[in-house]
Amino acid sequence: MKNEKILAVQFQYLGDAVFMTPALQLIKLNYPKSELHVLVANEISPILKYVEYIDKVWSISRIRGQLNIFDQLPTILNLRKENFDRVVDFGGNDRGAIYSFLTGSKIRLGIINKPKNLIHKICYNQKIFLRELPSSYIDKYIRLLKPWNISPNPNLICPKIGFNKNLLSQAKKILGNKSIICHISTSQPKKEWPLELWLEFYKLAEAKNYKLIFTSGISKREVSLLKKLKKYDKNISVIRPVENLELFIAIISQSECMISGDTGPLHFASAMGIKTLGLFGIFGSVKQAASNYRNENKIVSNLCKCIGRLEHFEVCKSDQKCMSTISPREVFLKFTLLMK
Repeated sequence: MKNEKILAVQFQYLGDAVFMTPALQLIKLNYPKSELHVLVANEISPILKYVEYIDKVWSISRIRGQLNIFDQLPTILNLRKENFDRVVDFGGNDRGAIYSFLTGSKIRLGIINKPKNLIHKICYNQKIFLRELPSSYIDKYIRLLKPWNISPNPNLICPKIGFNKNLLSQAKKILGNKSIICHISTSQPKKEWPLELWLEFYKLAEAKNYKLIFTSGISKREVSLLKKLKKYDKNISVIRPVENLELFIAIISQSECMISGDTGPLHFASAMGIKTLGLFGIFGSVKQAASNYRNENKIVSNLCKCIGRLEHFEVCKSDQKCMSTISPREVFLKFTLLMK
């Protein structure tokens, strides 16, 4: 088999990069002599940097809603010099389609999200319509590879990432003697478990001497949630938001368990073999992310009502907030079973 150079493109979110790893491993398995490269946004790079079957990670700056092709011209020219034999765009957005085309590769595989999307039709010469793909992220990315005669492998369906072992001592110092991380925020408020319920869960866990520590994302809104939780009870242990993603992943790697809504840190923990308990409620989360977790690693809320007109708001607009139907006692009971 020819020693091919293959480029995988992904311009989505943190969790999407994690869920892409089984598909990447399948590429490497089916093209064992290939050189596998990945192109992502700068903020995604630390997630894939220590994945053993990726030969090189390319990263570029990204401003959502802006396609700064001229600023990225040196990177584009360097990508073209690689003479990639194949490119697959797992993101299925305009940015990924255009960069796939600009690599100059003869084989460019991607997703057609909308039948009338001319950019995708022009940029890809191997196409799969989104409606033909499964909803689950992992299954979706693997199924996308069918035009390359790559089939699912039951032994390769679990995401796997690594971490920077040089940061272990710093990570352990930050984590202290705490072993259970509760990540209370997501990029979309509608995916978050209410703070009042986190507080109730904290009291139940503390009464049984579980050592909890709380974290959040780095945005101003997410940091404010952590501060507000601390005001409820000054004894609650928190980790100040860590902007260095490599360090944060190293911190997670040293925990015993991660409890969180549908967000990157939950998926990082799972991909490193850490025990996880995911809280899922939003229709999209249940359909796309929760299906990748075993029953013992997730709790799903009552049926989400925010579909159709309300589905695309970042803040829940429903008078029946699905995440609020997940009870602290339910989380605590499932958590104690997980920790046995």
